[in-house]
Amino acid sequence: MPLVLWLIARLSFGLTRPNIHILGSEFSGIVETTGNKVTRFKTGDAVFGYVGATMGGYAEYLKISEKDVIAIKPDTLSFDEAAVLPYGAIMAIHLLRKVNVRAGQKILVIGASGGIGSAAVQIARSMGAEVTGICGTPRVDFVKSLGATRVIDYNREDFTLTNETYDLIFDVLGRGPIATCNKLLKPGGIHLCASFKMKHIFHMLKTSRSNKRLICAIAPGSTDDLLEVKKLIETGKIKAVIDRVFPMEQAAEAHCYAESGNRVGQIAIQMI
Repeated sequence: MPLVLWLIARLSFGLTRPNIHILGSEFSGIVETTGNKVTRFKTGDAVFGYVGATMGGYAEYLKISEKDVIAIKPDTLSFDEAAVLPYGAIMAIHLLRKVNVRAGQKILVIGASGGIGSAAVQIARSMGAEVTGICGTPRVDFVKSLGATRVIDYNREDFTLTNETYDLIFDVLGRGPIATCNKLLKPGGIHLCASFKMKHIFHMLKTSRSNKRLICAIAPGSTDDLLEVKKLIETGKIKAVIDRVFPMEQAAEAHCYAESGNRVGQIAIQMI
């Protein structure tokens, strides 16, 4: 990441040793009790949400403000499913709205099988776009199941050699070659990077008035975004696909499995 963001992250997470000792940025559960000034929720409500970079989600109890990113859980989701959606979905919906995705547009999602990418495929489809997703071999069928019109397996096909052009290239991890992605854009197209380095920022400044732009953007996460996600869930436009559920005492194994490259779908950690 750019030096300034890297420094901020290091100050937040710890320069020489971790400041944050409890991981987990997404959660779902039942409200145990509320303060006497709380109006949005009551004891017994089933909720889900996102605590952001402060983390702390891997816990039996979580103290959170009603003004934070939290909402009533959709009845159509289990607690496991609700716990794996908030981060990716609120990031994706915020960024796709930022670039004004419209019906009929052709969109390429690089990193379509991750939390943000899988949500982006579904949300873009709900907006009427035609979506092509890029992912690894084990996750091709998974991305197809999310509604992608076409899926490119990066182990078997080099997307940079395609003759296709796109209105939007959503580069989740910022790994798409800048020059190549620019060639794959239609006039007026946008290369959107959710993760970026200084070279991306320089190119963003360079192309700010071009008919093919690169945009670097981050999504802070908000309750309004989560409520929009909830509507999409309740109308069947976003779904959660869970690969495995681990008990809390196997949290380390869950992370190892996530990093193994074998994951197909999301991973939940459950309090038992």
